[in-house]
Amino acid sequence: MRKIFVLDTNVILHNPDSLTSFADNVVLLPMEVLEELDKFKRYHDERGRNARIAIRMLDEFRKEGEPGKEFPINDGGSLRISSHIESSENLFKTFGLSPNVTDNRILLSAYNLKSKGEHVIFVSKDISARIKADALGIKCMDFEKQKVDFDKLYSGWAQKDVSGDIIDKFHRNKGIEWEKEDSYANQFFILSSPAQSKHTLLARYDAENSKLVPLAHDKTRVMAISPKNKEQMMALELLLNDDIKLVTLLGAAGTGKTLLALATGLYKVTKENKYSRLLISRPIVPIGRDIGYLPGTKEEKLEHWMGPIFDNLEYICSMDKSGKNTKKVKGKALVEKYVKEDVIVLEAMTFMRGRSIAEQFIIIDEAQNLTPHEIKTVISRAGEGSKLVLTGDPYQIDNPYLDSSSNGLSYCVEKMKDQKMFGHVTLTKSERSELASLAADIL
Repeated sequence: MRKIFVLDTNVILHNPDSLTSFADNVVLLPMEVLEELDKFKRYHDERGRNARIAIRMLDEFRKEGEPGKEFPINDGGSLRISSHIESSENLFKTFGLSPNVTDNRILLSAYNLKSKGEHVIFVSKDISARIKADALGIKCMDFEKQKVDFDKLYSGWAQKDVSGDIIDKFHRNKGIEWEKEDSYANQFFILSSPAQSKHTLLARYDAENSKLVPLAHDKTRVMAISPKNKEQMMALELLLNDDIKLVTLLGAAGTGKTLLALATGLYKVTKENKYSRLLISRPIVPIGRDIGYLPGTKEEKLEHWMGPIFDNLEYICSMDKSGKNTKKVKGKALVEKYVKEDVIVLEAMTFMRGRSIAEQFIIIDEAQNLTPHEIKTVISRAGEGSKLVLTGDPYQIDNPYLDSSSNGLSYCVEKMKDQKMFGHVTLTKSERSELASLAADIL
């Protein structure tokens, strides 16, 4: 028996390819979904783009069918448009649903089909809508294409017990042969000897030569910033390696991911002259109640959203060579100088589409609020000679239709984990302050 998948609008806005993701079954779109797509197509963000793509796809499918009937789509499936709800008024009253809510009308389209004995599955990214569907006795599901198992997400490093002889051989030969099995390019390994608890080492896996090699930057200070733990040492190793073009850093608040990325970017641009500028962006997703439109130029608008970035930059620029914090006023003045001279550039995610950004050190902060397609769009903007760093905390997602498993940052980590130009570290230890560490652990 063929299944009928009733799609909520948010599924299509999340990924227009959802229209062709249900094999040889029937995809049903209530007329309300088309109305909402028509409304969203005017938007200039990712939702508007996806709405326009979906509408064009529907137009192509329509040419293969007859008016008012199902029309064929990929893999032997078909697509149907539901144009009305039978006995809708009685159903709305029976279930206590408001007829003015679009989601309710979409749900009742699914309910009508179920009442006729059809095998109906309601698909939505909206948890509330799925709860309503369950209450109506309709089978429901999240759209799980481009979703990963977050509990098993690649961490970028692992601990292994080995004999003391192997550790001695590593130090003697500046590396050892290493089995490829369960090892990924640029993965880090903490090797320790059970017999000697202090006999440990930290190494990186060189996939090209199938060897564990010493860290090249284990004692490096960057803009007077020193790594405070092994995880930060791993992160700095990836950030300073120019052969690794894409770095992802996951971690809770205070683990140092953004600070290390900014310090390295500034170092690479101002000290080594490896890149022409430091480009910084972050998704504009408000926490709490949105404050609406902000006045001023693009730079003035972005300053409000880039507060955490400026805090880190001012801290970095106020450090002296010994790593001590000097006057914050000095750090602020230096950051303003870099911004004025285009050494540091703030960019809105909206303006990155269509660009080719060459020879720049690019940092995307709070990347957990991006969809998999948005992450792909951002990475594909990196031109020749550029390095891209994505940072974020998958436990702090402000996008209502993403979670720790479906956000673009987690998806990127899992899909890119064995590429030679990619490196990843999940940072777990908070170094910001005792209070920040406590909050990350128990709140």
